[in-house]
Amino acid sequence: MNVVPDTSVVVDGRVSERVESGEFADATVYVPEAVVSELESQANSDREIGWQGLEELKRLADLADEGRIRLEYVGRRPNEEEIRRASAGEIDALIRDVASEYDATFVTSDIVQGEVARAKGLDVRYLEPYDSAVGELAVEPYFDEETMSVHLKTGMVPMAKRGTVGEMRYEAIADEELDDETMREYVHDIRNAVDVSDEGFTELSEPGMRIVQFRNYRIAIAEPPFSDGVEITAVRPVAKTSIGDYSHAEEMKERLLDQQRGVLIAGAPGAGKSTFAQAVAEFLADAGYSVKTMEKPRDLQVGPNITQYTELDGQMEKTADALLMVRPDYTIYDEVRKTSDFRTFSDMRLAGVGMVGVVHATRAIDALQRLVGRVELGMIPQVVDTVAYVEAGDLTTVYDVKTRVKVPAGLVEEDLARPVIVVSDHETGTPEYEIYTFNRQVVTVPLGDEEEERETGVGRIAKQEIEREIRSVARGHVQVDLQGQNRAVVYVDEDDISYVIGKGGGRINQIEDRLGIDIDVRTLDERPRASAETGGVGSGGERGAGERVTPEITGRHIIVPLGGHAGETVEVRADGDYLFTATVSRGGEIQVSRGSAIAEEMEGAIDRGEAITVVPS
Repeated sequence: MNVVPDTSVVVDGRVSERVESGEFADATVYVPEAVVSELESQANSDREIGWQGLEELKRLADLADEGRIRLEYVGRRPNEEEIRRASAGEIDALIRDVASEYDATFVTSDIVQGEVARAKGLDVRYLEPYDSAVGELAVEPYFDEETMSVHLKTGMVPMAKRGTVGEMRYEAIADEELDDETMREYVHDIRNAVDVSDEGFTELSEPGMRIVQFRNYRIAIAEPPFSDGVEITAVRPVAKTSIGDYSHAEEMKERLLDQQRGVLIAGAPGAGKSTFAQAVAEFLADAGYSVKTMEKPRDLQVGPNITQYTELDGQMEKTADALLMVRPDYTIYDEVRKTSDFRTFSDMRLAGVGMVGVVHATRAIDALQRLVGRVELGMIPQVVDTVAYVEAGDLTTVYDVKTRVKVPAGLVEEDLARPVIVVSDHETGTPEYEIYTFNRQVVTVPLGDEEEERETGVGRIAKQEIEREIRSVARGHVQVDLQGQNRAVVYVDEDDISYVIGKGGGRINQIEDRLGIDIDVRTLDERPRASAETGGVGSGGERGAGERVTPEITGRHIIVPLGGHAGETVEVRADGDYLFTATVSRGGEIQVSRGSAIAEEMEGAIDRGEAITVVPS
């Protein structure tokens, strides 16, 4: 009897099993080199099925040595083109050719392979594949009822995040450090489970990094050289909630059922955003809506009536194209992080699909601001009309987002009326923020009582804009004092007066027209309390006086921390040289957008090691 096995039965050990039972006794087993090539490739990738297949070949060799079978390796190894086209059946064809050449019984557990072989006239022995059930993962004993994630690394004691949503603690869960051998056993166990079980799949596989989903565990495996040691991070949900468990639940239900919405669920890491998103998804599905998800990786714990999609060909844009053909009522997008994510979210929302996006943000308004610059300002309320902020596992804030044509709060001139995005508290209807364009810049202004509005409206924006305009034509020091909601006095060096005013007042008139504010230009010597406030800049005083600060440089801003000075107007200097004037935010800081002239000047000063100080303006 001549037998040719394919890769599937070699991996399962079915050939040696039938030799032992006597079914293939005294058979000649022809193993195609294409099968060996596949097993070698899988083993080199450290996949369990490759090692299992190689073990079966060793058993066949032992049976041949005992004289119970004859074993031959035949055929040719696949070339690079055939390997690239393996998914199209090129390697399977090589294996079938061997069975045909040696007039052998073709043994397979692959039903497609078996049917094709029969169509080719081969004698086929089809064996039902074994049940690939997997028991407990080796890392599962580290979890208890309160454990959200387990963090394992070579040379470190096992750590875990445990507690309730919003009250997690990061703590050691064992006394002994993990050695490299144990860590690699854990990696091997996880990969084997995903390879052989229908309960798992690989989300990402790159050299040094693999992310898998197995049952309700999302597991990231990092290895050198990508990481400095073998590391496993296993995460699972610790709570499953319904929308009725949250504050403002009735408000959210009413909004979601009223019409298809654009919703951003915002919150800090670990606040419970994804848990709330799951609750929203299941509420919508139970209400009779068609609901899908877009996730990378797929780890939302939702029912089988909600189909979960990941990246299509590595791109969420292609996933969105596919979903637009499916036409769901709502799509849950977890997580919206990169510019491409925000644009995909916007495209689907503008196509009429209800969208619920999960966004990392430390304040509710920050989630909305992340759309600025990525979506045309006037389109934002059409893309997002609701912001839901989750903190410590509960829904604490719900914002309405609408557009109105009005004069921004704190400004009074009728010709300053413009489209303004008004962000209001849904429960009280009170406007809390306004977002609009002021002199080609997008600004977000928090609203408060009348005095706060004046300071945040004109004081925080107009003052900086006036200073920027004057500094563009003045060569020396500039100070700005606001005299009301539509008037300011600008103080400059005496030599700069003519430059700022311009011939016949033309230049200052143009600036006034652009800003909608009357400006009176005077010399620095005319400014009240000039010597006290400027530290004697104009009279030879100590220029370096002031509070020293340490700016933080982020990807988009330079942040000057000034706790305890909220609402104050200050000068920022470098080694005593004036840089700019700004109003400290309510949060006690000044933010300067990177790429601006002021930011470049400040970064240069920081690089030179100059002392950055602030003094009252």
